[in-house]
Amino acid sequence: MKTETITSAQNPKIKNLLLLQEKSKARKEQGLFVVEGRRELEHCLEAGFCVKTLFVCPDIVGGLTEEGVVSQISGHPRPDKREGPAGEASGRGRSEAEAICDTIPSGVEPLVIEIPEQLYRKVAYRESTEGIIAEVEYKSLKLSDLKLPENPLVMVLESVEKPGNLGAVLRSADAAGVDAVIFCDPLTDLYNPNLIRASIGAVFTVPTVAASSEETIAFLKERGIQILTAQLQDSSLYYDIDMRRGTALVMGTEATGLTDLWRKAASAHIRIPMLGRLDSLNVSVSAAILLFEAVRQRQ
Repeated sequence: MKTETITSAQNPKIKNLLLLQEKSKARKEQGLFVVEGRRELEHCLEAGFCVKTLFVCPDIVGGLTEEGVVSQISGHPRPDKREGPAGEASGRGRSEAEAICDTIPSGVEPLVIEIPEQLYRKVAYRESTEGIIAEVEYKSLKLSDLKLPENPLVMVLESVEKPGNLGAVLRSADAAGVDAVIFCDPLTDLYNPNLIRASIGAVFTVPTVAASSEETIAFLKERGIQILTAQLQDSSLYYDIDMRRGTALVMGTEATGLTDLWRKAASAHIRIPMLGRLDSLNVSVSAAILLFEAVRQRQ
């Protein structure tokens, strides 16, 4: 395991970490994105992503036992832990970084950088931090990579910009067992740190693809998947539509809704009844309502 210690915020590796957090252009140019937190990193590794650099703060992570660190990241005890002749674990005394690296798939050897708590809190994206940040290599899916079952349930979002909304939709998609989420003409990249944070790692647990609206419509129609667009005009109540067959639920932005391209491509238009004085819900709330109606019908 390659390790080093950094204590200065002026170190080039620390500056690059901050750059990857803040700039989509830098993420795309370097083919890297940032994952912070044990749970998110666990989902990321389970999805087959490759960690290039692991930043660890022993002062924070060290509050847990080595076995606790491993179990929180991988859900499994460290496989090489054995009892020594005196009844003590032979793995004791290893650094927390080594314990964490035991959870990373074999053949992958990231650079491990240990940083002090003061520096970690400057680079951490979250206030309630866990002492672990990773730089991870891109692995983007395409529409052709999606392996959909019979009668799939797909969530489609057109030009939704706010990473927080996208992350919240992904959490609902994971909870509803959605087969794929497609971001059409996205205004933010899939590996925006705010999106990863808001999704609590669901961007790794649900097959997620970015594609154009034209490509997505063709993809859905080729597979006989009905397209249900959420809109107020010329629409039926969402619970009156059969969602047991292959279904794509399509939503646009709160400000402008869906483009005419999707409205014309739709198999049916659906709406959520609005009984108050306002005429719209947050897109993530609307998505959750529609997704769990599909779940209700299918169960």
